[in-house]
Amino acid sequence: MSAPQVRVLVVEDDPVAADAHALYVGRVPGFTVVAVVHTLAEATRALERTRIDLLLLDLTLPDGHGLRFARGLRASGHPADVIAVTSARDLAVVRESVSLGIVQYVLKPFAFPTLRERLLRYAEFRAAAGEAAGQDDVDRALAALRAPGPAELPKGLSAPTLDRVAALLRAAPDGLTAAGAAEAAGTSRITARRYLEHLVDTGRADRAPRYGQVGRPELHYRWLPAATGSVSNV
Repeated sequence: MSAPQVRVLVVEDDPVAADAHALYVGRVPGFTVVAVVHTLAEATRALERTRIDLLLLDLTLPDGHGLRFARGLRASGHPADVIAVTSARDLAVVRESVSLGIVQYVLKPFAFPTLRERLLRYAEFRAAAGEAAGQDDVDRALAALRAPGPAELPKGLSAPTLDRVAALLRAAPDGLTAAGAAEAAGTSRITARRYLEHLVDTGRADRAPRYGQVGRPELHYRWLPAATGSVSNV
């Protein structure tokens, strides 16, 4: 018998980011998104209506801070786990997150491999059951949660650079050329094109030629909103 799906609530005030996070979660085997909400009030109602195993929780929301919300969950005895998703890099916030039992802390912006790795590690930790035979069993369980390995990417690509190029592309409503991405990311044009092509290959971006006054057309890359449909695994 297969293990039950981990039921995920996505809490994110940016609709585009919320849809992207939900799409990413849905691509990881063993996880299903049961709701996407944009405020803590909506999150509270969702938790009252349905069983939630895991919250993908933005920390800065229009009606409050995610850490206070997580503290309230713990005080009420709610069993749902929390993965914090935020652009905040304050280590004091990270320490408070750990003290509240938040199982993972993911910095924005991020690409699919980053979140997938953390969800798979969380699933491994969650699947651990029974009584530990000794310290080694405890250490292995905690290591699965706290020590994510490198994301699986094509040879020569790195997750931090991919995250940076993806963030630049998402922030450019008119798209970017390889030259424009290279200048903004601080890489060579060839390197930027490799990352842009990877985003195209994994369904997160598209490309089209743009014709100028003279010369050959230049490829223009554009981020695909999450609502455009499913994408293939990396």
